[in-house]
Amino acid sequence: MSELAPSTPAALETPAHSQQAADETALKILGAISFAHMLNDVIQSLIPAIYPLLQEVHSLSYRQIGLITFSFQCTASLLQPVVGIYTDRRPKPYSLAIGMACTLVGLVLLSQAHNLWFIMAAAALVGTGSSVFHPEASRMAHMAAGGRHGFAQSLFQVGGNFGTSLGPLLAAWIVFPNGQGSIGYFAVLAMVAIAVLMRVGAWYHGRLRERLVQSGGRKPRYAPLPTKRVVGAIAVLVALVISKYIYLVSFTSYYALYLIDKFHVTKAQSQVYAFVFLFAVAAGTFAGGPLGDRFGRKWVIWFSILGVAPFSIALPHVGLSATVILTVFIGMILASAFSAILVFAQELLPGRVGTVAGLFFGFAFGVSGIAAAALGAWADRTSLQHVFAMCAYLPLAGILAGLLPRVEKNPLN
Repeated sequence: MSELAPSTPAALETPAHSQQAADETALKILGAISFAHMLNDVIQSLIPAIYPLLQEVHSLSYRQIGLITFSFQCTASLLQPVVGIYTDRRPKPYSLAIGMACTLVGLVLLSQAHNLWFIMAAAALVGTGSSVFHPEASRMAHMAAGGRHGFAQSLFQVGGNFGTSLGPLLAAWIVFPNGQGSIGYFAVLAMVAIAVLMRVGAWYHGRLRERLVQSGGRKPRYAPLPTKRVVGAIAVLVALVISKYIYLVSFTSYYALYLIDKFHVTKAQSQVYAFVFLFAVAAGTFAGGPLGDRFGRKWVIWFSILGVAPFSIALPHVGLSATVILTVFIGMILASAFSAILVFAQELLPGRVGTVAGLFFGFAFGVSGIAAAALGAWADRTSLQHVFAMCAYLPLAGILAGLLPRVEKNPLN
């Protein structure tokens, strides 16, 4: 009579079973990070979503609205590279929850702000929370990727972009009918995010200890390409981020006001149309990473910026229905770029995940903040319709992606 293997948990822990369990855990962590990113960006997106209300209640000009975006974006821009560089050297597993607490304070203050400087200070606090969140969360997504870095980064990003798309709807449904004070209701979302991020931080802490043991304290290798080529490629990526985010901020800060000005829609209707655009951005975000893993990130970057140009150039010359349709294509195509750009830069500088994430998130926020203020001042001098017509040509900068080297190994495999 043959002896049966004991059915104990230890007997079942084969290498394949252990790998499957690790993959399942990592996928859950990616889902949790993406969920927290969604909650974070719901809160952040409330700031531009309530601009029509703030403009009406506080009699703000377009330039002053741009300054609010500037205060939020530039706080995040200046701090994110610092956070990324610091946490590459000294990872802080629970910093995400601390950053979200800062966002919570800014959110509560924003609900009570009654002048421009108070609003700008509250927005800056929300930006500070964002500056802590993005570099470390991006590193966690990279750690949980299991080699599918494009997929992991896209899953992380799609949570944020989906949250951003919800902001206009929540503003239309909750803030506009109930006033500025109702922004405080969203503190519940920040509290939920803090609870989720505490659990994620515990997993991250455990993985850091495992990696330290496995690496034996060895430092990662850098620069798979010659330094000149790396610098040139980073310069191209920076130029593409500039063109992408100047164009994108024209929508995130002024699209609702543009629709009100040109088509005389109501504030609530403008937020629904803004949701359509931002939901398209969320949908397009997820495609960029997996497509980059499959076909090579260079081609995704090229298409996702240059491919917007025919739609962006047509947009200022069509009616309301066609405008909404064109923004769906613009949002979906343009959104696929950032995940591919970020992972491409991380492959140029391996071992510096937090630094790259901090620099590119920070640069994106900084460009957005400066552009929002500049576009607002420009709109005061001319009109929003003129601004949108001129910004329509920015996606043509996507042709610069042809200068990027190919860094992936066998991208079609």
